[in-house]
Amino acid sequence: MHVRSTVVAVCLSLFALPAAAQQTGAEPDPGSGSATPVEQGGASDAAQIEELRRRIELLAAELEQLRSGESPQAELTVGRRESLGLAPSAAATYRRTSEGVSFAGYGEMLLENFNSENESGVGRAPTRRLDFLRHILYAGYRFNDKFLFNSEIEVEHADEISVEFAYIDYLASDNLTLRGGMILLPLGLVNEFHEPTVFTGAKRPETEQRILPTTWRENGAGILGSAGIINFRAYVTNGLRGAGFSSAGLRGGRQKGSQALAANLAFSGRLDITPVPGIVAGLGLYNGGSGQEQVVLDGSRLDVGTTVIEVHGQARLRGFDLRALFAQASIDQAGRVSRALGLPPGSSIAETMQGGYFQAGYDILSQFTAPLALTPYARYERVDTQHRVPAGSVRDLSRDGVLKTLGVEFKPIPNVAIKTDYQWIANEAGTGRNQFNVNLGYAF
Repeated sequence: MHVRSTVVAVCLSLFALPAAAQQTGAEPDPGSGSATPVEQGGASDAAQIEELRRRIELLAAELEQLRSGESPQAELTVGRRESLGLAPSAAATYRRTSEGVSFAGYGEMLLENFNSENESGVGRAPTRRLDFLRHILYAGYRFNDKFLFNSEIEVEHADEISVEFAYIDYLASDNLTLRGGMILLPLGLVNEFHEPTVFTGAKRPETEQRILPTTWRENGAGILGSAGIINFRAYVTNGLRGAGFSSAGLRGGRQKGSQALAANLAFSGRLDITPVPGIVAGLGLYNGGSGQEQVVLDGSRLDVGTTVIEVHGQARLRGFDLRALFAQASIDQAGRVSRALGLPPGSSIAETMQGGYFQAGYDILSQFTAPLALTPYARYERVDTQHRVPAGSVRDLSRDGVLKTLGVEFKPIPNVAIKTDYQWIANEAGTGRNQFNVNLGYAF
């Protein structure tokens, strides 16, 4: 309808111009000392021609949009997008203003070059690995101004296909959304915002892989909302699967939406405060049962309560990107669970796991208008998935480590990132091995 009205307006202008030109071209009065009609009409003609040009350009743009089948895009502020728990490309379907399909995606390839010896001087293979970590397709559909579908389909390591999330949103208002389906849990700085052009570093922080097992998604439903400077998300989902826990952390307990056991449910929530644009501080909580009727000791099913608490903060101002996070996980009856799973004393599940990091980066080209970005960055991280072990168990010292990362990120355009860094890795067992990483990432 809008395109049709523009066409009519342009046609009317085309008919109007010759008439105007004919009127301004009338014979002047010889006895008059005033300016001729041509002189008087010159400015008016120029204005009409400029207006006609503007309308033609508008028409051309709308016809091209109609020809390509693209929907007009609505503005989606960073604050609004992040309140929905969405990275930039994941928000494609929320930018549509009309019914229809949307597509977007991202991907990344990682080169890891390991030192030939660990910190104790012991050699270990392999020394180099090149992996196309993931290629992602976001597919969404807006049904109307209230209902939409969004999904992320992932190909990992070039041959493993999975669904990262798939849910229906009901946009009750600008400040309230209901969501149901396979959901990204709202904890940490990476789990929801894991596109390679968004997080700094060739690799995701270890804390957000072992304790916050990114990418962490489960089946369930919940509510998202905002009120002034406060944003919140709260979900009820199936719980973790405790039979998959290990001395390395919670990662093996994810059910990933695949025939998920739901004898035990879980609550996860997040509260963020954004006092000014670019600065956010908040906390996340996960609490639920993880036994799923699978962890049995002496004929009794164990109730494996699992709680994860994290606090986070980020400041993105004037070229600086500062991030900090601390996470702690607690597992009830960790000793009995370890015995039920047949884990040896030196590889038991910990009662408490802890990890955290501080990261700083500065875009040295941020004061220029060019799209180029060059960001040196540094990260200090400490993660210990054996922080406190059950009585009678021995800590696995290789799980208590420090990672120091120094690197640089180059973005020739905002949608392409080349990240290279060096990591000094040490642990209490003396088996840490330094490595050099290069990551090529993209998002569209």
